[in-house]
Amino acid sequence: MADIPSSGYRPTAAQRGLRLLGGLAISLLLGACGAGSTESGLPLAPHVMNEQAVGHYCGMNLYEHVGPKGQILLRDQDVAVWFSTIREVFAYTLLPEEPKTIVAIYVQDMGQADKQGNPPTDAWIDARSAHFLIESRAVGGMGAPDALPFAHIEDAQAYREQYGGRIVGFQEMPEDYVLRYLEPLPSVDADASTSLMIGTRS
Repeated sequence: MADIPSSGYRPTAAQRGLRLLGGLAISLLLGACGAGSTESGLPLAPHVMNEQAVGHYCGMNLYEHVGPKGQILLRDQDVAVWFSTIREVFAYTLLPEEPKTIVAIYVQDMGQADKQGNPPTDAWIDARSAHFLIESRAVGGMGAPDALPFAHIEDAQAYREQYGGRIVGFQEMPEDYVLRYLEPLPSVDADASTSLMIGTRS
């Protein structure tokens, strides 16, 4: 048995209980801060988009759609939730029936898009730090207005000069814009949709 300190100090049962509760609270707080990260403390990496990636709402393969795609990673789930459009990504975070165990949200950087409006399959950026062009003439993969994500504000501004609209951050995305356009634009055919998605880079 360890020697009692010479001061004679001995914590009471109540003090020991408070210390235990304090340690538990700190442990819970640290655990909450680590949500969305790996055990090493690094953010969860985006999943690889392959032929098995199917849109959560449309049920179609993502390669069948032009424009930027999105993915959401959930706690305790090994597979990503895929989206054919960026508005669907935001809708997933707003709809009450969808899970709230989101640990990471990734979207494709339109600043890297080719002339057909398709970013490289590995052009994933953190949605929470992206710049989004909304209310523009650009049409997304479902033939309806969509938000275009960019890693760099300069690329978003270049698209705005070409297609109009305005630029917002993740927290500034208007809920009515996300949920307003539920149907494809009747006056835009497939060829026009592609032409509106042509990027500014060669």
